[in-house]
Amino acid sequence: MRFSFAYPWLLLLLVLLPLYVWRTRRAAPQTITFSRAGLLGRIAPASSRVIARLPGWLRALAFAAIVIAIATPRTGASVVDVDAEGIAIALVVDISSSMLAEDFDDRNRLAVAKETVAEFVRGRQYDRIGLVAFAGEALTQVPITIDYPIILQALDQLQAGTGMLEDGTAIGTAIATAANRLRRAPGNSRVMILMTDGENNRGEIDPLTAAKASAAFGIKLYTVGVGSDGFAPMPIAAGPLGVQYTNVQVNIDEELLTEVAALSGGQYFRATNTQALDSIYKRIDQLEKTNVEVRRYVNYTPYYLPFLILAIMAVMLEWSVRASRWGRVP
Repeated sequence: MRFSFAYPWLLLLLVLLPLYVWRTRRAAPQTITFSRAGLLGRIAPASSRVIARLPGWLRALAFAAIVIAIATPRTGASVVDVDAEGIAIALVVDISSSMLAEDFDDRNRLAVAKETVAEFVRGRQYDRIGLVAFAGEALTQVPITIDYPIILQALDQLQAGTGMLEDGTAIGTAIATAANRLRRAPGNSRVMILMTDGENNRGEIDPLTAAKASAAFGIKLYTVGVGSDGFAPMPIAAGPLGVQYTNVQVNIDEELLTEVAALSGGQYFRATNTQALDSIYKRIDQLEKTNVEVRRYVNYTPYYLPFLILAIMAVMLEWSVRASRWGRVP
């Protein structure tokens, strides 16, 4: 957290304070002549003389507080322009009900995919990243951005088989949705990573047609088949004795996913464990990067109000002292 002033040049007004103190001390006060010093000592003890000087100091304090308030103290960080190398990446994650199959050491496919993707996002610095979720339809969760905390939050909230989207696997629709986000992204390197555990059985857009359109925009597509071979345990109900499971057949259209990736110069990966999922993200770092300009905007939190309150209190206290007997008689 960085502390700064919005208008620091206004703090130069504080140099007037020493001038005010000097002028106040040189000014000749109005006095009453006493013939006996003892009588003066009894009338004006030391505490009274201190209080008599208090209005001047309170006025100086009020002036300083007002100057600081106008200069606007604040916490935050300034806007930063950074020329850096980065890639535009769209993460496309299948959240159909079949992603609940637990064939990753008793963990379901979506949980492992989310964990791996989150680790990948945390390792980025200047890459622009977007998140698209799909099942029987596709929905952009986060547009292309460098706001990684937002991406991680949206990723954590992804749930499979909850009715968030129509169930099914619309691979073509997912590719088209992500490509529409990537095609306007700046730079030469645009990458789409699509993770699914099924076959294309929903949507009106053919996956191959969507892949060809993506390639025309210069988007390199990597596809990942998530899940083991054969059968996988799938939770179907929660009963008094715990969660009930049934074995489901794993049907991943590897031929389609391979062809879709090849159309754009990408590659298909079969992920049967977490190590296989990690391999695709290591490939991303080997791609050609392009210079991009990054602007970070941070909202400042101003703290001028306490200084205004202090100035008002100092002025009110000054008036109170001047209206008292100490302000009238030194």
